[in-house]
Amino acid sequence: MKYLVIGRAILLCLIFISCNGQINRTSHTDSKIIGGGCDGCELMYIGMPKEIHSVDTSPGWNEKGQKLIVTGTVFQLDGKTPAKDVILYYWQTDNDGYYSPRAGMDEQAKRHGHIRGWVKTDAYGKYTIKTIRPAPYPDDVLPAHIHLSVKEPDIENEYYTDEINFDDDKLLIPHFKKYPQENRGGSGVVKVLLKHSLQTAQHDIVLGLNIPNYPKNRYKKQSGLNINKFRRSKDVYHLQTQGLSLPDNYE
Repeated sequence: MKYLVIGRAILLCLIFISCNGQINRTSHTDSKIIGGGCDGCELMYIGMPKEIHSVDTSPGWNEKGQKLIVTGTVFQLDGKTPAKDVILYYWQTDNDGYYSPRAGMDEQAKRHGHIRGWVKTDAYGKYTIKTIRPAPYPDDVLPAHIHLSVKEPDIENEYYTDEINFDDDKLLIPHFKKYPQENRGGSGVVKVLLKHSLQTAQHDIVLGLNIPNYPKNRYKKQSGLNINKFRRSKDVYHLQTQGLSLPDNYE
């Protein structure tokens, strides 16, 4: 029994170390780097395609798991002006909660697993990611999430925003009670809507909001949406133009 407990402790420790490298991305605060530093965001350049579109289908889309479409608008700091040509790099766990690599992947990129990809906002600041719902890490208390790294065309380095979390995740509120959101770019919590077998969620981003050292930030620090206060999309055009079904209660 003693060795079983020790073995389990070691296993959990290894899982924690692996996962912690994914979520605790600010390893230090740098007074010069926009965003204050980011552990892993630089991997967005590994395998980045030359042409990036506003709609991306992740490698997980045709794998087992709940199909999920995340769509949204990226705004300038005023929260009103759409920001075009902004690259969003995303990575997430698979349906089993692992950053599972694929054969032939770059060794560094394996850290983020094979369900990763890129979108570039269109002229209206819009983007769409077709993927599957990520699963939480095995034997962990962290809610499921999708990581995001942002690269603006006129900003020197990439930086991270709040991870995308899901309002119906039972692990969400207990986690935020201990570790409140940073609200980087606004709240990462999305309202999940369902029609038939498809889940959809809207996630808007405000560039520079609560981002350390952001050169355009001349406003007071603002908070994102409250955990129980979600903004409904008033713009269904982007979903409809992609031929996507909308839930009956989507307003």
